[in-house]
Order: sequence, then structure tokens, then C-alpha cells
Amino acid sequence: METLKELQPYAYFFYTVFLVVILYGYIVHLYRAKRNGTRDYEKYAQLALDDEVTSVPLEANENNNKNSKK
Repeated sequence: METLKELQPYAYFFYTVFLVVILYGYIVHLYRAKRNGTRDYEKYAQLALDDEVTSVPLEANENNNKNSKK
């Protein structure tokens, strides 16, 4: 039981470092996606403000486009 109490601060430190690495990796992913033009996550934030039924969709639905071409 004593060894578990001695290891707990080390486990907490490494867990915190692991979460920080995951956070920074996610931030880098967001910036790379925006820079490459594959996804712009900032426009999705607009959904919180403009969520009316009559609002213009952010992206075209690819499934509807495929079905309409048939």
C-alpha cells in the first residue's frame, strides 16, 4: 500500500503530460486541416448562433448529390 502512495504522484504527472500532448496534437490537427483547406472548423462554430430551420447548410450533402445524378 505504501508503494502505491509513493507512485501516485508520478502517475499523476505522467498522466498530465499525456493529456497535454494529446491537447497540443489536436490543436496542430485543427490548424493543419484549416491550412490545407480540407476542413474549416471555425465555420461550424457558427452553428451555435445560426441554427434556424431556414438556415443555409454549411456543406452540401454528398449522398444527395450522388442520388440526384442517377
